[in-house]
Amino acid sequence: MVITIIILVIVVVFIALTIKIVPQQRVGVVERLGKFHRLLTPGLNILIPIVDHVRVYHDLRIQQANVPPQTVITKDNVQVEIDTIIFYQVVGPDQATYGISDYVYGVRNISTATMRQIIGKMELDETLSGREKISMEIRVALDEATEKWGVRIERVEVIDIQPPRDIQEAMDKQMKAERSKRAIVLEAEAAKQDMILRAEGDKQSKILKAEGDKEARIREAEGLGQAQELEAIGQAKAILSVAQAEKNRIELLREAGLDENVLAYRSFEALTEISKGPANKVFIPTNAVEILGSLGAIGEIFKAKK
Repeated sequence: MVITIIILVIVVVFIALTIKIVPQQRVGVVERLGKFHRLLTPGLNILIPIVDHVRVYHDLRIQQANVPPQTVITKDNVQVEIDTIIFYQVVGPDQATYGISDYVYGVRNISTATMRQIIGKMELDETLSGREKISMEIRVALDEATEKWGVRIERVEVIDIQPPRDIQEAMDKQMKAERSKRAIVLEAEAAKQDMILRAEGDKQSKILKAEGDKEARIREAEGLGQAQELEAIGQAKAILSVAQAEKNRIELLREAGLDENVLAYRSFEALTEISKGPANKVFIPTNAVEILGSLGAIGEIFKAKK
């Protein structure tokens, strides 16, 4: 019974040492008699017990390493505390196993040293506004070093940059002063713009009013001219109508056989009738005497005809 149990235990241990199941996105580094032999890929793998040994398993997913906050000195001798995080991925499991004893520790140390070199060349203001530049230079330095370790740096992020408290307070005061100054400038610009707009509006109003008055005077002059023109046309038509009527009257008189002598005599008779009134006085020019003498002869002739 005891022997059976021992045999079962030996079989279970043999199977455990022989069969290795590796999950997805993980690989194992296999050593045979202390020397690198092969990699265990995801799935079922068979090993030779005692001869083959799994040295380490590597996760092929993107990993992150938090770098402890580092106190560094800027070019203008100001101490700042910088917190960074690094994203990396193992692309060469054998190199990551034999190229360096601890690649995570190596990445952190290179990141810290590179950060000190970069910040030492930058002033405080440039450091506070140069996160992207700092991240890029740290990544370049890490890529050069980790290429031999089978590790690829995916991204480096500067999480926070903290200057000393007194510097922070001075910066806050400066920022408040800048904001107050900017508000005053903006208010002045707004007042100036308002005055300009009001002046422009007043100018446009006066221009429009002047143009309106000009247009009104032009319309009034045009209307007066048209009225005078129409009045002149009406007078001309009236004169033409009177002339035409007189012409027609003369034509009718001629058609009735009345010549100029008869017309003169008729006019003389009308003058005689006018002079019969007690209050009527008729003044005859001296040069009309001969005409009146002839009118008497014309009257006799006219009576003879009757």
